[in-house]
Amino acid sequence: MFYGLLQAILSAACMILSVTGNQKFPSPLSSAAERELFIKTRNGDDDARGKLIEHNLRLVAHIVRKYYSACKNQEDLVSIGTIGLIKAVDSFNYENGARFATYAAKCIQNEILMFFRAQKKSGNEVSINETIDVDRDGNSLTYIDIISCEDTIADDLDIKIKVNKALDFIKNQLNEREREIIILRYGLGENPAITQREVADKLGISRSYVSRIEKSALQRLNDYLE
Repeated sequence: MFYGLLQAILSAACMILSVTGNQKFPSPLSSAAERELFIKTRNGDDDARGKLIEHNLRLVAHIVRKYYSACKNQEDLVSIGTIGLIKAVDSFNYENGARFATYAAKCIQNEILMFFRAQKKSGNEVSINETIDVDRDGNSLTYIDIISCEDTIADDLDIKIKVNKALDFIKNQLNEREREIIILRYGLGENPAITQREVADKLGISRSYVSRIEKSALQRLNDYLE
């Protein structure tokens, strides 16, 4: 998985979503359209991958509203939940007949639980029975509840480390034009991510030029992370 691309799309989602606002999210995809996009994604189509993520962002907001309405750091939970959504898009097997929404919801919830675990690990308190959250029924969620759930802990922590490195690289290592294109492509500003053609129109350059710069920047980022 290309971790730099993951973080870029994550940042786009953070700008689009606000669990306390009234934003309108892209409508859900039909089963046929969803399957077609998954096929294109497996063939390397980044635009199709982006659409799968964009049209399922409402699922992240729904889970945060439903299960974590009492949390103060809901924006952080949206960000972390979007990582889970991106991982779901990248790992989902559309050929097994399962519903993507069901699979994605599990990935999103697991990612949020891992966030709580990482928070606890970085703090000074060590009590595994301390309440860190409540579920929708008002039941306490403790540290032991989180660390006892099944999850790919090592992989998740590795992704989070590389995500931070990717952001630092985009900010400090890319030149102005590269950074501008990456920001527009993956929504690192106030607007959602847009396609290569839209970037080209906005900057007054060709789509092929946008593609070359984007691929070069992502390759350098990938080399940096590896």
